[in-house]
Amino acid sequence: MIRKVKPEIRVVGFDDGTFSFSSKLERRKTVLFGVVMKGSREVVGAVSRWITVDGTDATEKLIDAVNRSRFKDLRVILLKGITYGGFNVVDLERLHRETGLPVIVVVRKRPDLNAMELALKKHFPDWKERVELLRKAPPLFEMIPRKLYVQALGVSPDVAFEVVRVTTKTGLIPEPLRLAHIMASAFMTGESTKE
Repeated sequence: MIRKVKPEIRVVGFDDGTFSFSSKLERRKTVLFGVVMKGSREVVGAVSRWITVDGTDATEKLIDAVNRSRFKDLRVILLKGITYGGFNVVDLERLHRETGLPVIVVVRKRPDLNAMELALKKHFPDWKERVELLRKAPPLFEMIPRKLYVQALGVSPDVAFEVVRVTTKTGLIPEPLRLAHIMASAFMTGESTKE
């Protein structure tokens, strides 16, 4: 249990790469990239896994990336949202349970769960399972009104806010998530995209 957030807290932040729906012949993949940092100051490493676009393997790949990494002193997992590679929904409870680490989700826009549910119903035969993962996620807290929202599992909202604050260098997004976004998009397209 995290009681005090030190400036050099070890965290890993994940984001996915860009992807295309143009390939109908094979299962589409995108990279899930994690940046390991001491707070917002020092990058100490990275991990990556391939996930299926609109698949169901994001949770398993996140667990594998964390548990098999050489970074055994991680204290928190940061996620940039709860869905990756389209609608590959992360089971936050399973991720927390199987890694033993708190999970903090950071988003800039409040998700529209009703719109997501309608899209899932329209396109996925297993829509009920995916919607259940979205609905059972922890409550969303507004950290910066209308600009930054946080969900936390395994830590209190106050501790989650402090982790976000300590890991943010410039702007609103924690540095591990900002760098994961840059690296994942560069890996998939040859250069980074604007956040």
